[in-house]
Amino acid sequence: MQTVVNRFIEMLKWPAALFMLLTLPALVQSLSWFNFAQPKYLVMVGGFLMYFIARTMADSSVKASMQIIAHELTHAFFALLTLHKVTHIRAAEDDSGGSMGFKGQGNWLIIISPYFFPLFAFFFMLAVPLFGRYADSLIMNGIMGYFVAYHVDTVASQINEKQTDLPKVSYKFCLMFLPGANLWMIGFMMAFNSKLWFGVAQYHKLVFWLTERNWQYVKTMLY
Repeated sequence: MQTVVNRFIEMLKWPAALFMLLTLPALVQSLSWFNFAQPKYLVMVGGFLMYFIARTMADSSVKASMQIIAHELTHAFFALLTLHKVTHIRAAEDDSGGSMGFKGQGNWLIIISPYFFPLFAFFFMLAVPLFGRYADSLIMNGIMGYFVAYHVDTVASQINEKQTDLPKVSYKFCLMFLPGANLWMIGFMMAFNSKLWFGVAQYHKLVFWLTERNWQYVKTMLY
């Protein structure tokens, strides 16, 4: 079964990259649909800024360790999702990097996942409905802003020429896939900040609608 899953995911590699490239204009356009003057977003921005304030005060080794742990846990999460048994997760003692091992051939999704997927924010979003009346509170908005900042900072710090993961999937694929994938995840989190999972559903409809509208515009210009 693992082999079937890997082959299916490998088949989706370049279609996924093309899809992210084609939806990139719509993802950029979708940002203008968020009402950032609402209290929910103002508090979210506050949480976003609080992350960077806390970051400047934190010990550099602590920051590096957290990013390495998040990186390897994201690899492990997608390995488990694609039916691979994780054998180990390790961080180097000097905070120079880490490693995650699993049984099986693997796939591009496991390799690239830490560079676009906000693991901690995702699990926070899953847990939010359990907060009861606090699920749609300003406290949640502030925490969500903190996680958005953490995702942006972590991805930005990881994408560099020293990363060994990126060449494995090819730089061409990364250039096509990662900008759209990251914008999609950021929009995903901001939509959740607005109306929880209902907002996420609305956001996806918006992106597909904008993509269709852009395509119709292109066809009009060509013909």
